[in-house]
Amino acid sequence: MAQQGNQLDRERFCCSICLDLLQDPVTTSCGHSYCMNCIKSHWDVEDEKRVYSCPQCRQTSTPRPVLGINTMLADLVEELKKTGLQAAPADHCYAGPEDVACDVCTGRKLRASKSCLQCLISFCDKHLQAHLELPAYKKHKLVEPSKKLQENVCSRHDEVMKMFCRTDQQSICYLCLMDEHKGHDTVSAAAERTERQRGLKRSRLNIQQRIQDREKDVKLLQQEVEAINGSADKAVEHSEEMFAGLICLMERGRSDVKQQVRSQQETEVSRVKELQEKLEQEITELKRRDAELQKLAHTEDHNQFLQDYPSLSGLSGPADSSRIKIRPLTYFEDVTAAVSGVAYKLLEVLREGWTNISQTVTEVDVLLPQPEPKTRAEFLQYSCDITLDPNTANTQLLLSDGNRRATFMKEHQSYSSHPDRFTDYRQILSGEGLTGRCYWEVEWRGGVFVAVAYKNISRAGDSDECVFGHNDKSWALYCSNNSYNFWYNNMQTPGSGPESSRVGVYLDHRAGILSFYSVSETMTLLHRVQTTFTQPLHAGLRIYSHPGLRFYSSLFGGSAELCEFTAHDDFCSLN
Repeated sequence: MAQQGNQLDRERFCCSICLDLLQDPVTTSCGHSYCMNCIKSHWDVEDEKRVYSCPQCRQTSTPRPVLGINTMLADLVEELKKTGLQAAPADHCYAGPEDVACDVCTGRKLRASKSCLQCLISFCDKHLQAHLELPAYKKHKLVEPSKKLQENVCSRHDEVMKMFCRTDQQSICYLCLMDEHKGHDTVSAAAERTERQRGLKRSRLNIQQRIQDREKDVKLLQQEVEAINGSADKAVEHSEEMFAGLICLMERGRSDVKQQVRSQQETEVSRVKELQEKLEQEITELKRRDAELQKLAHTEDHNQFLQDYPSLSGLSGPADSSRIKIRPLTYFEDVTAAVSGVAYKLLEVLREGWTNISQTVTEVDVLLPQPEPKTRAEFLQYSCDITLDPNTANTQLLLSDGNRRATFMKEHQSYSSHPDRFTDYRQILSGEGLTGRCYWEVEWRGGVFVAVAYKNISRAGDSDECVFGHNDKSWALYCSNNSYNFWYNNMQTPGSGPESSRVGVYLDHRAGILSFYSVSETMTLLHRVQTTFTQPLHAGLRIYSHPGLRFYSSLFGGSAELCEFTAHDDFCSLN
C-alpha cells in the first residue's frame, strides 16, 4: 500500500512533458501544472500559429499567457525531494538504442507505445492520452511504434503520402498527382494495400500449401526411413541365418572328409603293416635256412653231409617266390582333387552370387534427390533427344527442322484431324515421354511458354484444363523479352535472370525436381519445382505471335526450337 501511495505521489507531482518532478512549477489557466522550461519550450514551437494550447487538454489561449511560479507547489516538491521521493520511472520504461522513443518527451525519453500516421509522431503511454480521449484525434491512425514515420512524408512536397502510383510503382502525396504523376494510373494507398493484400493472401495460401506438401513429404520420408531400416534389419538377419547355415554345412563337410580320410588312412596303413610283418617273418625264416645251408656246405665229413642234405635241401623255397606288386602311388591325391574341384566350383558360385548380392545392395534406391548439376557441361550429360509430335500441334503452328521447331503462323496449316491435337491454344507436346534424369534446351523468340505436361492433359476447347500452367497437369515458364514468369495450377510466380534467348530445362522425375535455367555464359536458375510426378512428362511449347505484329505478317511470329546436341558438341559453348 505504501508503494502504491508513493507511486501516486510521483504521478501527482510530475511534469507531463518531461515526466520528471516539477522544476519551477507553473500552472496554466486550465489548472494543469508544468515545469517552467517545459511549457515555454512547448509554446515556443507554437509561436508561429499565435495560438497556445495546453499539452494535456488542448485548451487554447491568445495571446501567449504570462506565467508565474506556483510557490505552494514548488514548496511541496522541495519537501518531497527531501523525503527521498523520486519521480523517474523504472529504467525499463526508458527508450533504449533499439526502441522507438517518444517524440514529446524532453530530457531522457520514454519508450513509445504507439505512433500516429497522421501526426507522424510517436507517443509514450503518458503523452498518448490526448489521442485516446479527445474527439479531434479519433480519426487518427495509431500503429505500433515505428522509426520509419518520416518515410511516409513526400520528400518534395513535405506532405504525407496517401496515394500510390501504379505506373511508377511508388507512394506519392496529393500534390504529386498534380505534378510529375499527372495522368498516371493512381489509387489510394489503402486501395493498393487491399489489392496487394489479396496477392499476399494468395502467396500465403501457396506457401501454406507447400508447407503441407513438405510436411507430407517429411512424413513420407520418415516412413521411408522406417521401411529402409526394417527391410535392412530383415535382410541382415536372413543373410546371417543363410551364411550361418552355409558355414555349418561347410564345417560338417570338412569334418566328414577329415574323418573319412583318417579312417581310410588307418585301414590302408593297417593292411600294409600286416603284410609288412608277414614279409619280415619270411625274411627271418629264409635267413635261418640260408645259415643252415651254409653250415652244411662247409661240412668236411662226406658221410655227414650226405646224411643231412636230404633234410636241409627241402628247406629251400621255390626259386621264383612271389613279389609284392603295388599300383602307382596316388594315395589320397584323388580326394584332394575332388575337394579342390568342389571348392573351385563353390568359390565360382559364391563369387558370382556375391557380385549379384553386392549389386542388389547398391541398387537399393531411396526417394532422396541426386545432387543437381551446376555447370552446363554437367547438365548436358543428361541431354535427351526430343522431337515435337505433329499430331498434337495446333493448326497455327508450323513444324520444321525435323519436327524440332514450331513457329506461329497467321494462316492455319492443313493438318489432319487427330484427338491429340490442341484445338484452341497454339501448343504442342513432344512425342517422347520423359522419366529419370533429363535435360533439354529451347531456343525462343517472341513470347513462348516452355512447359512440361502429362500426356492426359485436355486438348479440345479453351478451358484452363487445356492451357499449360493453368492446371495441375502442367508446369510452364513464360519467356518474353524482359521478364520470366512461372505458372502452375493458374498461379503465377515471377522469376528473374539475365535475358537470354535460350532456356534450359532439367528434370529429375524420380526425385520430383523440375528446374528452368537461363542459358548464357553461366547457368542462372529461374525457377525450381519440388513435387511428386505421378506420370511420365512430355516437353511442351506454347507460342504467341511476335509483339505488335500479331495480325500483320506470319513472318514475324514467335517461334521455339528444341535444340539438338551432337556427338561433336563440346558441352561448353552454345550453338
